Parts: sequence; structure tokens; C-alpha cells
Amino acid sequence: MKRWGLFLLRVTTGWLLVMWGIDKLVNVEHGQAVAERFYLGIGTLAVAQNAFGVIEILLGALVVLGFWRKRVYPVMFAILAITALGVWKSIIDPWGWFLEGANVLFYPSAIILAGALALWGLMDEDKMTLDAVRGGGG
Repeated sequence: MKRWGLFLLRVTTGWLLVMWGIDKLVNVEHGQAVAERFYLGIGTLAVAQNAFGVIEILLGALVVLGFWRKRVYPVMFAILAITALGVWKSIIDPWGWFLEGANVLFYPSAIILAGALALWGLMDEDKMTLDAVRGGGG
């Protein structure tokens, strides 16, 4: 079960990054609105959205494949940590009882971050990866 659990966690987490990246390429206005609302307006330029999109797609693909994990997982974790910081109110107070602007739909950012940490920490036990096939840890 652990083998398949790590596989599914890796593939779904990586694919989330791919989807976020595609969104930044095909729906730049959405990415700009997200940057404006959650990230203090950092990265609202269309060229920045496109660059972030390409980076997320490449990073997500590497995560899905389980390739270069020792280098890729810390970057993935950092991106997901920044995402979680952007919606911190929704993690601390999902229903917005005390913090204005919270939204229960953003609470899973905490779960995604925890999953990324688990992938990173259990990297040596995830055997269904390109790194494992190559005989290295990435």
C-alpha cells in the first residue's frame, strides 16, 4: 500500500503543478488576479505569469516522473509553502469565523503542503520513479 500511496501522492501533486502552470499560460488574466489577491501583486506581469507557468509545468513533470527528486522536491515544497502562506487565513480559520477573507476551499493547501513534505521525507521509499529505475536518488 505504501508503494502505491507514494506513487499516487507524487503523481497527483506533480500534476497539480502542471495544471497550475498550464493555467498561467492559457489564462494569464486568472494568474494575474491570483497574484494580485494572494501574493501582494508580485508576478502580475504577463511575461512573469508565462515564465512561472513554464517553470511549474517542468517542475510538475519532473515530480510526476520522479526524476531529480533531491533537487526538485525542495523547490516543489517551497512553491507549495508560498501558496499556503498566500491563503494562511483559510488554513487557520477555514470558515472565516475570525479572519476576514478566509475560504474553506483553500484549506487543502495545508494538506498539499503536508503531502509534499511526506514525499520529500519518504523519497528513499518511493521505488516507482525514474530515479529508482536509474539506480539513483536524484
